[in-house]
Amino acid sequence: MPDTRLLFLIPVDALTATKTSFDMTTYEQIFENNRIWIESKTKNDAAFFEKLAKEQHPDYLYIGCSDSRVPANEIMGLEPGEVFVHRNVANLVCSIDLNVMSSINYAVRFLKVKHVIVCGHYNCGGVKAAMQPKDLGILNPWLRNIRDVYRLHKEELNAITDESERYNRLVELNVQEQCVNVIKLASVQQEYMHHGYPRVHGWVFDLKSGMLKDLKLDFDKILHDIQEIYKLTD
Repeated sequence: MPDTRLLFLIPVDALTATKTSFDMTTYEQIFENNRIWIESKTKNDAAFFEKLAKEQHPDYLYIGCSDSRVPANEIMGLEPGEVFVHRNVANLVCSIDLNVMSSINYAVRFLKVKHVIVCGHYNCGGVKAAMQPKDLGILNPWLRNIRDVYRLHKEELNAITDESERYNRLVELNVQEQCVNVIKLASVQQEYMHHGYPRVHGWVFDLKSGMLKDLKLDFDKILHDIQEIYKLTD
């Protein structure tokens, strides 16, 4: 029988941490979860993975935040193979980031996606971090892109007195500006002029309700306005 008197020698925080660790999925459990997932997929469709192994033909490119609480496929109700996904901190579309540029180019030129979606989420840690007066090391140049969004919309944002509401509005404006960055690209403009797609959309995911908010950006107007300077069609 264990000596329960030893429990009094363990700090309360340690006991809490131990309990929490049992609630979390272990590394080994992930492989059991994978087995269960396979069974669930093949139960009603024995050829599910055979079809999945074929070439992908998604209609959607989703550019989202790396936040673990926002699973792209699940919030869209789509199956594997139906959405091409790129994620980074605060869902940024930076012209010098070869990762996001390559993802967009591949999705637009080769997968022929019909829709490009930039999806942010309220209470975004990246957006909040960008607005803190702190030196964040290697994150500084990345988050500067969000500070630039604030600079562009400073008058509107400074008029919002509630800090939480101001951050949430910055999340929306950041999505808007990243959509503009997508529309600036030659691949997007040329494919749209030749085929009528892709169209670019801005969404925000609400962690508290699970709802997706369509910002209803006017794609045609944005494209028309920026082509005075960024026209890159043939």
